Amino acid sequence: MNTQTLTPRRRAQADFLNLTLWTLQGWLAMFFVGAGYAKLTEPMANLIQLMRWPALVSENLVRGLGLAEVVLAALMLVPLLSWRVGRPLLVTAAAGLVALESLMLALHLIGADFGPAITNVLLLGITIPVLWFRARPAS
Repeated sequence: MNTQTLTPRRRAQADFLNLTLWTLQGWLAMFFVGAGYAKLTEPMANLIQLMRWPALVSENLVRGLGLAEVVLAALMLVPLLSWRVGRPLLVTAAAGLVALESLMLALHLIGADFGPAITNVLLLGITIPVLWFRARPAS
């Protein structure tokens, strides 16, 4: 954004939106680092007790999903290093998380796992605005 052409009110709104988006990105990063770390390090028996779906897939898929979650979480924060390089990575990560959350929501609904389904709805409610506002070209 060109800050020289913004009125003080518009600048305050832009700053508030930016702060809100960074907060949401931080929450997403923390959630998915934790979830991914658990999938990478916990014994399968524990994961099956916590979530039903790992019993239906291979251990390699669960571990791969954990790795993907950690990588996507890290990419949510890459713009802290460089906005020019990090913004496209952030948008890609947010799109990946929306796809992952949507897939997991469907899986949980099919399995009548309503607690995790609600979690995925809430995650989508956080990720979609990040994707929407960060993907928009700066005006």
